Amino acid sequence: MVACSQSSDSGDGKTDNPLFNELNKAVQYGDVTHEDLTEYASLTLKHIDETLEGIRSVESPDFESVFVAFDNVINDLMKASSTCFMFYWVSPDSLSRAKGLEGYQLLDSLSNSLTSDAGVFRQMLAFSQTDDYKQLEGHRKIFVDDVIQSFQHAGVNLKADKLEKFKALKAEISDLSSQYSINMNTANEVLMLDEAGAEGLPVNLKESYRAADGGYEIPVMPATRRPVLNNARKEETRKAFLVKYSNRGWEKNLDILDDMVSKRHELARLMDYDSYAAYTTSRKMSKNPEAVWTFLNDLIARSGEKAEMDLETLKLYRNKVEKSNSNDPVNPWDRAYYRNQLLISKYQVDHELIREYLPMEQCLEGMLNIFEKCLGVEYRKVENPSVWHKDVILYEVLEDGKVTGRFYLDLFPRPNKESWFYGVEIAPGKLTSDGQEVPTCMLLGNFPAPTEKLPSLISHGELSTLFHEFGHIMDNMSYKGEFAWQAGSKEDFAEAMAQIFENWIWDYDMLSTFARHYETGEVLPRDLFDKMYNAKNITSGLDAMSSLRSCVYDMMLYDKYDPAKELDTDELWRKIDQKMDLPMYVEGTHPQASWIHINTHPTYYYGYLWAEVYAQDMFTVFEENGLTDTETGKRYRRLILANGTQRDIVEAVEDFLGRSSNNEAYIRSLGLN
Repeated sequence: MVACSQSSDSGDGKTDNPLFNELNKAVQYGDVTHEDLTEYASLTLKHIDETLEGIRSVESPDFESVFVAFDNVINDLMKASSTCFMFYWVSPDSLSRAKGLEGYQLLDSLSNSLTSDAGVFRQMLAFSQTDDYKQLEGHRKIFVDDVIQSFQHAGVNLKADKLEKFKALKAEISDLSSQYSINMNTANEVLMLDEAGAEGLPVNLKESYRAADGGYEIPVMPATRRPVLNNARKEETRKAFLVKYSNRGWEKNLDILDDMVSKRHELARLMDYDSYAAYTTSRKMSKNPEAVWTFLNDLIARSGEKAEMDLETLKLYRNKVEKSNSNDPVNPWDRAYYRNQLLISKYQVDHELIREYLPMEQCLEGMLNIFEKCLGVEYRKVENPSVWHKDVILYEVLEDGKVTGRFYLDLFPRPNKESWFYGVEIAPGKLTSDGQEVPTCMLLGNFPAPTEKLPSLISHGELSTLFHEFGHIMDNMSYKGEFAWQAGSKEDFAEAMAQIFENWIWDYDMLSTFARHYETGEVLPRDLFDKMYNAKNITSGLDAMSSLRSCVYDMMLYDKYDPAKELDTDELWRKIDQKMDLPMYVEGTHPQASWIHINTHPTYYYGYLWAEVYAQDMFTVFEENGLTDTETGKRYRRLILANGTQRDIVEAVEDFLGRSSNNEAYIRSLGLN
């Protein structure tokens, strides 16, 4: 990682804080203390305040003194807040987690008010009236216009009393969101099982969580969800796990969620938007909620019939296995199990057997080799890096022998670590007065950890997650733009650049380069892969409708909220299930209390499907030219991954495709055509 480029002089001499670092030198994370995090946040804030005051006092605003200076602020703020939040998510030290969160909240408070700074905005408007502004072209023109629009979107034009209310709401929402995350990540639910209750569970899972009394203590978290629900033979085990999983943090988070939804609606109304969804989508590709609803309703109509067939298939299989004539639908906690059993019995696809061909170390090496060939880059592992935990790995990205990026891999679960999977941007990269600052990021994972008896063995689904999250890493690594502001894509397109790479693991030529049995070294048999491929879409309609259900829930919360009516976030699940004719809700559970997206990324979930349409369409170019065709990969990296928002995204996609985009490839990928 690269830290703030400002001086590390704290006022009484140079600091020894390792987070203040030379340009493009890796931070010595192993030396970072909780005091360093506190100092880093406070000195960054001090430096930013000084820079903003400098912008406000410029007598003749020009591009450098206003917009370049503002982008330096953005760069410093993004790096410092990302670093503090990263330590909150991953540090083994409780004080570092606490001080990381405090530092993040301090910086986030500034972030919430930054684009509503009237003094800075006046300087921007003054520059926009000059002849120099009229001469701007390309990414610089886009940059200036987008920054000005973001200020307007952040309430800078509000009257003083309303602006103060806007800032207060943003700060309150940030505090609520942080508390929601704490409650979710510290729930520490555990499912206690005896040998009978653990029947069917994967050996590596049982070995990882064997208790002293000979039973098992299975932590209830995303990393254990699939192994348990797919394999536990006892219905009681599956139901108990799902109920616990869907109730993480609910005692506190239901009220917090209610409060967040209310305050977000209030903020949107303050900005003269009908809903918070209208407010947030106005700066996304979709532009408005109506476009999102049209998109979702179209996919619901396309997926509904296949979903009904999938449910009937699972019901008939359950009845056959259980020797029953029941007409009741398969229970939500049983669907993954019967799907998995159907794969094994009818399609001869045993995901636990396939797991034996996918040891993490080989998968990681194979994935890196594929990305190197495809994108025309080189990955160099750094030996003995200074990191926050002994299991963390560091790589440098090289192009033509020059380091152009740096990424960390934190792959396995541990106590108090964030429990999901993310590609985390630490430093976006930008042009500085000292040269090009390279991007830095982290892949935060929670894959099955190795044990004394077994290496880390991942499922094909977890392999898909690995390729997906590494796609985010390569999106970050590819940016070489002038401004940190433009490093990220539109929010509802961002997933496309990760989703596209999931396709590589569904090609046998790609998979067979690294999928070898952890004991024998045997390559994954072709017939086993073919069976898995042929069974790929056996519940594609149900899977699509399940995703759409979550999209609808997210949009209902933030587009249909009515402050005059009491919010019942449990009842909302029931209403959506009734409307979609999809019985999914489990009475007595509250999955909305541990759902990171509706907390930190409201009105984001539809973006997964929105982006997937673009991802599958762009993949057709690789299908035509070859999955490791370097020229295609380099072109994709230049036009799409490296773009950020330097160029209109639709225009960039059409340039790569050589035509207008459509959803035909996406529909075909689900077998819905």
